[in-house]
Amino acid sequence: MKSWVTKAKEILSHSLGKVPQELNELDWKETLSPKNDKLCQHISAFANLPGGGYLVFGVEDKTATPKGITKSDADAIVQKLASLCRDGVDPLVSIDHSIEDYEGVSLLFVHIKESSVKPVHLATKTIEHSFIRSGGTTRKASRPEVGGLMLNSKTPVFEELHASTLKNQIEIMTLLDYATIYKLLKTPVPTNAEEIMYWLDREKMIVTVDDSGYYITNFGALAAAQNLTEFDGLSRKSIRVIKYEGKNKAAGSKEFPGSKGYAIGFEGLIQFLKSLLPGSEVIKHALREETAVYPEIALRELIANALIHQDFSIRGSGPMIEIFEDRIEISNPGRLLPTKKIDRLIRTTPESRNEVLAAAFRRYNICEERGSGFEKAVRAIELFGLPPLKFQEAENSFKVIMYSPKKFADMSVQERIEACYQHSVIQYFGNDGMTNTSLRQRFGMHDKQASQISRLIKEATDAGRIKPKDPESGSKKFTIYLPYWA
Repeated sequence: MKSWVTKAKEILSHSLGKVPQELNELDWKETLSPKNDKLCQHISAFANLPGGGYLVFGVEDKTATPKGITKSDADAIVQKLASLCRDGVDPLVSIDHSIEDYEGVSLLFVHIKESSVKPVHLATKTIEHSFIRSGGTTRKASRPEVGGLMLNSKTPVFEELHASTLKNQIEIMTLLDYATIYKLLKTPVPTNAEEIMYWLDREKMIVTVDDSGYYITNFGALAAAQNLTEFDGLSRKSIRVIKYEGKNKAAGSKEFPGSKGYAIGFEGLIQFLKSLLPGSEVIKHALREETAVYPEIALRELIANALIHQDFSIRGSGPMIEIFEDRIEISNPGRLLPTKKIDRLIRTTPESRNEVLAAAFRRYNICEERGSGFEKAVRAIELFGLPPLKFQEAENSFKVIMYSPKKFADMSVQERIEACYQHSVIQYFGNDGMTNTSLRQRFGMHDKQASQISRLIKEATDAGRIKPKDPESGSKKFTIYLPYWA
C-alpha cells in the first residue's frame, strides 16, 4: 500500500462519520464531473493546499455511502484528471492514485500533490484565477490569499525545469545513460526497470506524471543525455573544443563539438584533451618519459567549474575549451555573481547558480568539495612551474586561462606580481603566510636568487596585492606576507 493511502483512508473515515462533513483535505464524489473548469478549480485548490489533498471516487453524493467503482471507470477518471493536471492548470500538477478496498467496496483514491511553485491557477487565466480550500469547499482565492501563496512558493530553478516532452519508460532509458551515473556513484545498476525509474525521479533527472509518462529535467539531460542535441533547449550547451595551430585565432583550427551529458562524458573529455594538449619529454631512471605540460587536476577543476557555474539563461552559447600553442582557455556563458570579486575566487565562500548540478558533480566525484576548485588548480600549476592563472570577465562570459611553462625571466612584471599574489593566498590558507623562501620555491629558483624575489615582493607590496603580516618587523629575510585583504 502506498504511504499516503493510509492517511487518505483516515481522513475519509472522519469525513464519512456519523455526521458526514466536508473537509479541506478531502472531497468525495460518486463519479467525475463533466465540467472541466470545475475539476481544474479543485486541482488548483488542492495543489495550493499545504500537503496537497485527496479526491475519492465511488461514494454516493446524497447519502455519503461508499458504493464502489469499476476498474474501467477508475481508469477513465485517472486519465481525465492527469490530462487536466498537465493542460488545465499552470504550473503542472503531479497526482498519484490507488484503487483500495474500503468497507467492502473498491474506491478510487487520487492524491493531488502540493505544488512547490504557487499559486497554481487555471491555465487559460492569470494568477488571480487561483483557488483554495476553505470550510471544506473550493473557492477562488482573494488577492491577499494569492499573495500569501506566492510567499510560500519555491522559485523554480533551471535544473528542475522540463527539457523534454512527455516520454514513456523505454524512451527515458534510451535517452539517458543512467548506467554510467550508477558507475560514477559506485553503485550496482538495478535489474528492475521500475526501480531505475524511481531512482531517476529521486535524482531529479526525471519528473514522474502519474501513469501518463515522464519528463526529463534539464539536470537529467545535462548530466546524463546520450546526445544533448536531442533536447532543443540544450543543444547549444554542449561542450565545444577548438584547437588552433598557433598562438592566436588567425592560424588554422579544428573544432571538436561534444554531444554527451556533462557527467557521463566528463572522463572521456579529459582523456581526449590530454591527447590534444602538448607534452614534454623528461629523463627518469635513464629512460625518456612523456609528461603532461598541464596538470590534470587543474584541467578537471577548471572545466568542472565552467560547467557548474555557467549562466543557462544566456541562450545560444555554451562552455568552450580553446587550445593554443602556449595556453588553454576555458570559458563559460555568464559573468561572475554580483557577490564575487575576480581577485577573491581562490577559496571563497561557495556559491553557485546551479546548485543541483554542483551537488551532483561532487557526489559523482567529478570535482572536489565546495570552494576548493581554484585552490587545487593554483597549487597544481605551481608544482608544474606554470605562470599564474588569468581570470577574464567579459560582458556575458567568464574565462580562465592556463599558460604553458614559462621561466621567471620570461614572465612579464604583471605575471610575476599575480603569481606572487596567488601564492600568498595559497600559503595564507595552508601555511600561515608567504615568505621569500616559499615564493622562491614556487618559481623553482636558487637561494642565490633571493634578491630577485625580494624585488618582486616589494613590487607586489607597492601594487597593493600583498602586505607584511607584521609591518613593524625589522627583518626582511623572515618576513611573512599575506594577501592584501587578509
